[in-house]
Amino acid sequence: MSDPCRLYLITPPEVDLESFAPALEAALDAGDVACLQLRLKQADDDAVRRAGERLLPICRTRDVPLLINDRPDLAAEIGADGAHVGADDASYADARERVGADGMVGVSCYDSRHRAMEAAASGADYVAFGAFFPTETKTPRAKADTHLLKWWSTLMVVPCVAIGGITAENCGPLVENGADFLAVIGGVWSHPGGPEAGVKAINRAIASAGAS
Repeated sequence: MSDPCRLYLITPPEVDLESFAPALEAALDAGDVACLQLRLKQADDDAVRRAGERLLPICRTRDVPLLINDRPDLAAEIGADGAHVGADDASYADARERVGADGMVGVSCYDSRHRAMEAAASGADYVAFGAFFPTETKTPRAKADTHLLKWWSTLMVVPCVAIGGITAENCGPLVENGADFLAVIGGVWSHPGGPEAGVKAINRAIASAGAS
């Protein structure tokens, strides 16, 4: 039996650390979270560095790995657990060199089977596919479908992350077709009941889909 799908939490594109830090604590305490990706695309290096240094202890005390989007150099500098890179970011090889053999490196593969297979063969810890649904937090490079998840999970052992507009209401088919992780932003941080309710809702939906 394969491991159950888990929530892969991503920060909002902009954060106020004074209010976000306690919100993150509450979210991580609300239910299972596999990791946190710090994704501040428009922030300068100092802002990413400050955010990482503030959030890392929160993650560490809860045994939640912290990954830095785009910037394996900053991940290495602040002692984060790894980095996530896309097609326009640092290469996998550069990211691996920066974070070391023990660090985590994930690679965005959009809807590309070839890119995913290359990343897996190179040693990526996971590959990410998407977007699966419309999203307000990023401009999708490609539209992916559940057949891609089914193909990957049937053939490969490297975990896959589904990303793009995922909520508790629409995630069921992604879980059923083999996603190992669901990358969620708005489904948690914009949840009407708050981030704690968002984490609980995603975890309930994962459990329900996994049991079906």
